[in-house]
Amino acid sequence: MPTVVMQNSLKERGIRLTRQRRILLDLIDKSGRHLDADTLCQMAQKKDPKLNRVTVYRTLKLLKMSGLIDELDLMHVGGDQHYYETRLKQEHAHLVCLRCGKVEEFFGEPLQKMRKQIESNLGFQIVSARTEMGGYCPDCQSVRAQEANPEVLPEEVGQ
Repeated sequence: MPTVVMQNSLKERGIRLTRQRRILLDLIDKSGRHLDADTLCQMAQKKDPKLNRVTVYRTLKLLKMSGLIDELDLMHVGGDQHYYETRLKQEHAHLVCLRCGKVEEFFGEPLQKMRKQIESNLGFQIVSARTEMGGYCPDCQSVRAQEANPEVLPEEVGQ
């Protein structure tokens, strides 16, 4: 079930929390991963087979306009797909592996420090921030290093 904060936010905007909206909010909030609309639709249809793609897209748009979810592109690693997460999380950055597509969330003081520095240096009042950084996870760094420096096997020497 969506959190009380989400429910109250919808109620304040005069938006009914239908069964279908509740299912989608719950999936986004509790899945533990960033879901694209197609995956979200498939998961939602397992809970309610009547829930169709049009309803999913309309609900995502409504939840986004209501400020309850964020739409992310995650460095476009998955092509043109967009991913969704609830906005109720603590502000964080997304670290996206450009090779395998793994997404890590980064929380903490360095982000707050960067935000304060931007506000101070540029006089810009930040009310919302979304940070994405692309690079290579530890596993992919190892694979890339091996690809760049393939070892010569001893039996291959002298052939």
